[in-house]
Amino acid sequence: MPAEWEPHESTWVAWPSHADLWQDNLAPARLAFARLVARIADGERVDVLVPDAAQEQAARDALPDGDRIVFHRVPFGDIWLRDTAPIFLRGPGGAVRPVRFGFNGWGGKYVLPHDDEVSGQIAGRAGGTGFETPWILEGGAVDVDGRGTLLTTRQCLLNPNRNGTRSEWELEALLREFLGAERVLWLGEGLVNDHTDGHVDTIVRFVRPGVVVAMEPRASDDPNRDVLRALVREAEGHGLDVVRIPSPGRIVDATGRVMPASYVNFYVANASVIVPTYASSFDDEAVERIGELFPGRRTVGFDACAVLTGGGAFHCITQQQPRRGES
Repeated sequence: MPAEWEPHESTWVAWPSHADLWQDNLAPARLAFARLVARIADGERVDVLVPDAAQEQAARDALPDGDRIVFHRVPFGDIWLRDTAPIFLRGPGGAVRPVRFGFNGWGGKYVLPHDDEVSGQIAGRAGGTGFETPWILEGGAVDVDGRGTLLTTRQCLLNPNRNGTRSEWELEALLREFLGAERVLWLGEGLVNDHTDGHVDTIVRFVRPGVVVAMEPRASDDPNRDVLRALVREAEGHGLDVVRIPSPGRIVDATGRVMPASYVNFYVANASVIVPTYASSFDDEAVERIGELFPGRRTVGFDACAVLTGGGAFHCITQQQPRRGES
């Protein structure tokens, strides 16, 4: 499985379409989505799923013109393609191979029509000889350095709502078989109120082999204070160099409920790095620090509060397709 910073052929996304899911946040979520797509399209193709002709027209009206944005009419439940799309591997001779995992709505919490069909639809359109496995894995549950090391969390992968009573040893064997992992590093808990049960792409991410970025609490009322400190200790215990950036602190929705806000949920495109921001006093520092980790790319911060009301941020709504032949 290539690292995210390796060259992409394309990024797959899905147009926010379902008013019943997004309600008052639909328009601002679409605005954030359009800004994200425009930035990604500076350096690669963007493949956009739309459920029907009306939504395709709405997306065309909102997104930039150009041959780098391609639309596909594919039904889907919601926009979280990091978890519902296939994971792309690089095979012999640089061939790109989509791997299709089972999807059960993050352990049965959010089961929406067609989400379990998205992986097959994208794999068919992306081309390349792929394969399918019946066990459950969401793309946000793993992060890799492109050299065989994989990060994940026990809270998610060992949760019985995904793969029953499979042991840590059994799951490591599956990660080795289906993602080419040579070394699996386990972390513990994820963020408060994360409905994904601790996806690693919101807490610790590789930025190059042997080096990860993680958040540290700065505010006294940070709801993830203890979790974030424990994650840094765990990552260092695995022998990783940890670059610390601030946590956004306590970010709440309109009802006062703590949301799983994370700067680590950035997306690395070919030409840019897009960092979610949350109207926090730590936004500017986080964008600057992440930008220093990816020289040669333009790093930008976009407000992700509306997208976060659905449960995630920019990494959660993207899935990269590696460029054929690159390594």
